[in-house]
Amino acid sequence: MFTGWSVHSLDSKGRLAVPARFRDVLKALRDDRLVITTSDRCLVAYPQEDWRALADKISRLSQLDPRVQAFRRYFISGATDCTCDKQGRVLIPQALREMAGLESQVLLVGMQSNFEIWDKDRWYSAREEIRANFGDLSSFMAELGI
Repeated sequence: MFTGWSVHSLDSKGRLAVPARFRDVLKALRDDRLVITTSDRCLVAYPQEDWRALADKISRLSQLDPRVQAFRRYFISGATDCTCDKQGRVLIPQALREMAGLESQVLLVGMQSNFEIWDKDRWYSAREEIRANFGDLSSFMAELGI
């Protein structure tokens, strides 16, 4: 499970060192491949198996619904297969880096079955928005039965 968040640097070629704890998750899955795609204000990295399951669900959605088509164009078309190299780095394609506004400092944010890749400043801004708009965390957790 991908949890926690940490700050990392992209190198000049756009490679990102995946933290050891995230690589351990991939190692447990016996697969060092990720699919990285676009999201709202960041990129999302999925282990290959989880991506296949998600893509399969998406493939069963309506071919005629314009919202589904728009979602596919945004989410599926941006998906890129990426493999961790021997140093545990993954090359993030330039087009994806540009879409997410990734420059040098990025945050990797564990989201259980996947992780997000954020521009550092954008993450801190988004986290503050979430905190400000969230309300009472303990009440929300109670609503969820946690």
